[in-house]
Amino acid sequence: MPVFKDGIQSAEAIKRLAEAGIIESLTPFAADQIQPASLDLRLGKRAFRVRASFLPGPNRTVRERLADVCLHEIDLTKEAVLETGCVYIAELQESLKLPGNIAAAANPKSSTGRLDVFTRVITDGAREFEDVAAGYDGPLYAEISPRTFPVLVRTGSRLSQLRLRKGQVRLTDKELLALHGKERVVTSEEPSIQDGVAVSVDLSGFGPEKLIGYRGKRHTGLVDVDKPSAYRIADYWEPLYAETGASLILDPGQFYILASKEAVHVPPDYAAEMVPFDPLVGEFRVHYAGFFDPGFGHHAAGGEGARAVLEVRSRDVPFILEHGQVVGRLVYERMAERPHSLYGIDSGSNYQAQGLKLSKHFK
Repeated sequence: MPVFKDGIQSAEAIKRLAEAGIIESLTPFAADQIQPASLDLRLGKRAFRVRASFLPGPNRTVRERLADVCLHEIDLTKEAVLETGCVYIAELQESLKLPGNIAAAANPKSSTGRLDVFTRVITDGAREFEDVAAGYDGPLYAEISPRTFPVLVRTGSRLSQLRLRKGQVRLTDKELLALHGKERVVTSEEPSIQDGVAVSVDLSGFGPEKLIGYRGKRHTGLVDVDKPSAYRIADYWEPLYAETGASLILDPGQFYILASKEAVHVPPDYAAEMVPFDPLVGEFRVHYAGFFDPGFGHHAAGGEGARAVLEVRSRDVPFILEHGQVVGRLVYERMAERPHSLYGIDSGSNYQAQGLKLSKHFK
């Protein structure tokens, strides 16, 4: 068994984990499947339309729970349409045999979140979504629920990503402040650091037209998740522009793409994750896709800081979002080793040096 250092496991370590049988896959990894600090997870051969979302709970498998809630089975070896407002459970090609000192966490891929496809990884015996306990030995599944656009998927489509960690790797506020003093993790001169660094929303507008973001249209055509640059923005999105007062009313049930006020920088020896801000400050959810790889916004990897794109959905009531309002926090974690390839350099990255950017599917 190879020795793995404490920290977030890099692309090179993920390959060693696969070679050691800790990560197993029904088919060989695709050439671009391993990212600097995460592994893309691929849909398997079957999905199941279910009556409701669920967690299996202790001592129960996903397969056992599916017997109670499955409405029908879907063959993913052929193209399959996943409809909005429905919940699906899909088999994943990857499975895990984690040792007792390595745990994992999952998140939607950036492009998945920007399509408003709500995706969460589930394990047998799970008490929580997206969390894979140290020592877990078993299959992985994805819960998939398109919210705004119906999507077309198939075996091999990648909606989620997995990050593996060994030991206590999250930076304390004191350590994060020291890192900011040395590496400048956000463009704020005096960032708010409390359980991570605060990220606020930019409603001042980009460019001469003062574009602040996009609102997803309803009743659109399909989006094939495996086809980049295939769809016209105007067919799926309504542009939003800055108004006097620099605020935006979030309508219940609507999906918005906005951008952070701060430019974000993830140094090469660290990884970051966007976590929700205190829900008591507003009735909205921000950022489905929370992983930021080493090198995001790094000058040596083609970015002088990059805005965090915010996937925003209001809850049950209209809510006024103000320019500069804190909407999330970035927590930073140590890498076990610096990946050979940073985000933005030969890693299939689509969002380096981004400002306000929709998913890769739109042209």
